[in-house]
Amino acid sequence: MEIDLSAIKELTENGRERLPNRRSHELVDFQHGGFSYTAGIGRFADGRVAEIFLNAAKTGTAVEAAARDAAIVASIALQHGASPATLQHALTRNGDGTASGPLGALLDLLAARECAAP
Repeated sequence: MEIDLSAIKELTENGRERLPNRRSHELVDFQHGGFSYTAGIGRFADGRVAEIFLNAAKTGTAVEAAARDAAIVASIALQHGASPATLQHALTRNGDGTASGPLGALLDLLAARECAAP
């Protein structure tokens, strides 16, 4: 019996899924809570979200630092096997169900895009 090794995820010693050296990266501009953000989305070879970069238009502010830190933690979680949906549902929500923070808003946008894709 032959085993297809291409389907096996390459993991580092600490269980983090290794990212391809060359990978697609898309930029997403959006607004949340009165601030403008630009997100960078990196993907694994199979198209799953692997990393998130999140910057606020107002550089050097606490808002940008919090957004960047949230994206770093999200990227670490994604590379250790968490799904974007798990992160999306774990983040704080407003009373109307909308995301309280920019990372949640970005994950909502990505989820809406996937649902709309043919």
